[in-house]
Amino acid sequence: MSFLLSTGATDMAMAWQQMSASQRSTIKQQYQAAGIKLLVSAFGSTEQPTTSGADATQLASTMAAWVKEYDVDYEDETAMDKGDGSAETWLVDFTNGLRSALPQGQYILTHAPQAPWMGPSASWAGGAYITVNKQVGSKIDWYNTQFYNQGTSEYTTCDGLLTASTSSNPKSSVFEIEANGFDLNKIVIGKPGAQADATNGQMDTGTLAGCVSQAKAKGWNAGVMSWEYPDANSAWITAVRGSAYPIGGSSSSSSSSSSS
Repeated sequence: MSFLLSTGATDMAMAWQQMSASQRSTIKQQYQAAGIKLLVSAFGSTEQPTTSGADATQLASTMAAWVKEYDVDYEDETAMDKGDGSAETWLVDFTNGLRSALPQGQYILTHAPQAPWMGPSASWAGGAYITVNKQVGSKIDWYNTQFYNQGTSEYTTCDGLLTASTSSNPKSSVFEIEANGFDLNKIVIGKPGAQADATNGQMDTGTLAGCVSQAKAKGWNAGVMSWEYPDANSAWITAVRGSAYPIGGSSSSSSSSSSS
């Protein structure tokens, strides 16, 4: 659900908040029966908490009181691009604050970084997510990595997505990110559900399914995330799982999901 802001819930998060306790309970039971986790996304591109000067620890405490299952989505590009370490420090403090109130194993905590932030670049001298991962990566359940909106030729082939990103966004493909110190099975591949859902980076489901199969053969098992429903519906997810993770098949399960 999106979004939870420093000012409170909005959009679908507000709709969830406005439901009665019995309505929320019924929906959660239905989701649990289907094996679905309900998450709320914080900030998105709607708010830039570091740039606006929000206190990370205080905000984490406030938001932790609201959530049951939690997905943190941070898109403060202004702060990250400053390269002074302020974005990294804020994210580390925010993650620590959330985890102190939302214990691991009881609550889900994920981040949704843009893929280039997980590679080395002079554009972010503070280290971006390489720094964040070193300091609090063990407290993050997985990364919904945004392999889109980074350029028309970025992450649009299996090679570019999995093993060799371009010089514009160096060492930020899936297995290069692993080499940067990230847990391979926390690197969820994020892609647009349709061309209209992002500026660029979209792949047809057949091609993406082939990439998923190649990644699985190399030991990856993190799953796929998409922005956004309803384009990334059950048919999209089924197609992307392909033969590597067939629905009801014998292959081990993948955490394919769509963000809304």
